[in-house]
Amino acid sequence: MFDIERWQEIFETIGKNKLRTFLTGLSVASGIFILVILLGFSSGIQKGVKLQFAQDAESRISVWTNVTTKEYKGLNPGRRIQLHNSDYETINTKFEDEIEHKTALYNIWGGRVNYKNEFGNYRIEGANPGQQFIENASLTSGRFLNQNDIDEGVKVAIIGNKVKQELFKTEEAVGKTIKITGINFIVAGVFTDPGGEREEQRIFIPISTAQRVFNAGDKLRSVAYTVKMSDNFDEAVALSAAVSDGIEKEIKSRYSIAPDDRSAVRVFYNLEEAQQIYGLIDTMRLVFWVIGIFTIVAGVVGVSNIMLIIVKERTKEIGVRKALGALPSSIVGMILQESVFITAIAGFTGLFAGVALLEAVSPLIDSDFIKSPQVNFTTAVSTVLILILSGAVAGYIPARRAANIKPIEALRDE
Repeated sequence: MFDIERWQEIFETIGKNKLRTFLTGLSVASGIFILVILLGFSSGIQKGVKLQFAQDAESRISVWTNVTTKEYKGLNPGRRIQLHNSDYETINTKFEDEIEHKTALYNIWGGRVNYKNEFGNYRIEGANPGQQFIENASLTSGRFLNQNDIDEGVKVAIIGNKVKQELFKTEEAVGKTIKITGINFIVAGVFTDPGGEREEQRIFIPISTAQRVFNAGDKLRSVAYTVKMSDNFDEAVALSAAVSDGIEKEIKSRYSIAPDDRSAVRVFYNLEEAQQIYGLIDTMRLVFWVIGIFTIVAGVVGVSNIMLIIVKERTKEIGVRKALGALPSSIVGMILQESVFITAIAGFTGLFAGVALLEAVSPLIDSDFIKSPQVNFTTAVSTVLILILSGAVAGYIPARRAANIKPIEALRDE
């Protein structure tokens, strides 16, 4: 039941100790403020990292080769390992049950592309139809590569949205002819990529066409896959690791490469990095919580101290109350209510200040790894619960001391 007299007492006590109460409340507000800011930026980092992984399929496995660095089976180091179509087909067959999407790649950097009087230098990638899903590319118009394009070596091109804007401006691109290194290609589609403009400055053409146009024979620059994802993240990581290890061993076996030569064959899978980074983010978030809570604890100690002082100053009053029949529970309730009130007001001030600051700076932060730092509903509710608990903890010891005051001793107190 609402007790107006008790509230009047609380405000009267606060009024008598304005500076002391303000400084104590400031420490609580600062703790909540710091916690909110830290958790907000933790959330922003998590969003940024997830967006970076969204550039490619989460379960992507990329494979490329380099130069051997170790002697093996009588073969000298320094051999350049070159992937071929046969390697791609062998891997596809061996890991057919685990692979979801696949593509062989042959690319050139800075290929000159013309359309009428417009031109630019772009990355040209020969690829298979699976490249759309491996790159998380979405079509804005037209279509992507299909198997017929690969089988027939058709001269079609799928251009990135940035390429379309620079070469075609507002003109429709699909169906138009562009020149890639002087050779005519029909634009079959336009794609966007979650990686942004950098990823959209690419042009995909059929792998078979690229090998013929650029005199590559059956050579490949790299191959890429995605594995079939499991609902269990740890199981997906384990499968991705097993497939990556199997592909690496297969290539090393085919080209007589030392098993411990880490340079000759590079296999990278996104899930491993995702697991490591997500684990790091969870650790960072835990550290932020610990820092924030310890800062709040410092404020709670201050509130507890001020309540002890208040109990000491009101010893005689509390003794009179008990002499007149006040129950220990009512004394405890009085002290706890005042403690929770001071903590809640200060805490909510820090909470609102932190949220307001995050809302103000969020649009101004444009970083690849920090996106829209803000506090979600769960965090806000958790913070409120911490406030209530902090107020109760801060008032518990003073309240217990007040409840144990003996009336006769209190009346003698000076």
